[in-house]
Amino acid sequence: QVDVVESGGGSVQTGGSLRLSCAASSDTYEPFCIGWFRQAPGKEREGVAAIRRDDATGYADSVKGRFTIARDNTKNTAYLQMDNLRPDDTATYYCAVGLSTGGYCLTIRSFGMEFWGKGTQVTISS
Repeated sequence: QVDVVESGGGSVQTGGSLRLSCAASSDTYEPFCIGWFRQAPGKEREGVAAIRRDDATGYADSVKGRFTIARDNTKNTAYLQMDNLRPDDTATYYCAVGLSTGGYCLTIRSFGMEFWGKGTQVTISS
């Protein structure tokens, strides 16, 4: 079992920045993949960014150059730095953890993620 808890959401204006944190707690497991997903009202959930244990990363095209994912393996924590935010970034952001190795991670596919947080709201106003 891995407990996943997100923090850091909030409301900012267009062009602003937010930093999300994801703490993945487990007495037994070390996550292979930590990823961020988001879901806006009326839209499907989409992968945003993910990072493997070796610090390799993957990003959705819509956030490349604006978002940066990083992780601290000593704390099983991942961070999503979001800069130059736009109104279409408004969504509930979910952190997810995958324990198994595989290509799902850097392609940010939800099928490989086994544990999910409850989400944190990000709202960008114009």
